[in-house]
Amino acid sequence: MEVVAIANQKGGCGKTTTAVNLSACLAAKGKKVLLIDLDPQGSATTHLAISSFEDTMYEAMIEDLNLSQLIKTTEINGLDIIPADKRLGRAEMEIASKSIARERILKPKIRILDTYDLIIIDTPPNLGFLTINAMVASDTVLVPIQTEFFAIQGLSMILDLAKAISEGLGQDLKLRYLLTMYDARTKMGKEVITRVRGLLGEDVFDVVIPRSIKLAEAPSYGKPIHMIDPEVPAAIAYSQLADEVIA
Repeated sequence: MEVVAIANQKGGCGKTTTAVNLSACLAAKGKKVLLIDLDPQGSATTHLAISSFEDTMYEAMIEDLNLSQLIKTTEINGLDIIPADKRLGRAEMEIASKSIARERILKPKIRILDTYDLIIIDTPPNLGFLTINAMVASDTVLVPIQTEFFAIQGLSMILDLAKAISEGLGQDLKLRYLLTMYDARTKMGKEVITRVRGLLGEDVFDVVIPRSIKLAEAPSYGKPIHMIDPEVPAAIAYSQLADEVIA
């Protein structure tokens, strides 16, 4: 079982879009996948049109509910989800008030879900305790990087956090980077790709996710992009990303 947290403190970089579409493409390729929505905005939950649930990741993080009790099936064969909603927003403060093992609440809960090939965790757009828990629980942290100037500047924050987790908790994190929202018409996009590959080398995925109107519209249909139009470049790109993750 491989656990992948998708994290970046910067909003609007394609984090939830990547969590949903990567999970769906992995399932379409025959993998048994669990998507954990650890973002109080609940965007991944909404994207997959999951609306009928009582308990969420809040109950798992704070009230010690077993994750297996929270799993919901989706209309995508092979893909399950654990939902989130705004209640999870309270968890950040409640976790911060704990004095023992507050960074390791999630890890032991996830490790018993060994019937899945992959577990994907969508995180909030910040580097608080929910994101830290996701990173500590993971084998790999996938960092989406929007192909714009300020995205590179923000990279240092998540790199510093990964270093602190590795040194402070003895957790050796593997970081991989995904270039997103690429517009081939702009000079800046091409420059960012060149710079990121120069800085991070082989840790950057080969595939680049293009900017796409259909990708932005997909949540309104409650489906991942490949179920709406599998031939658009963004759908093909996420399928290629799934191949890279599997490899």
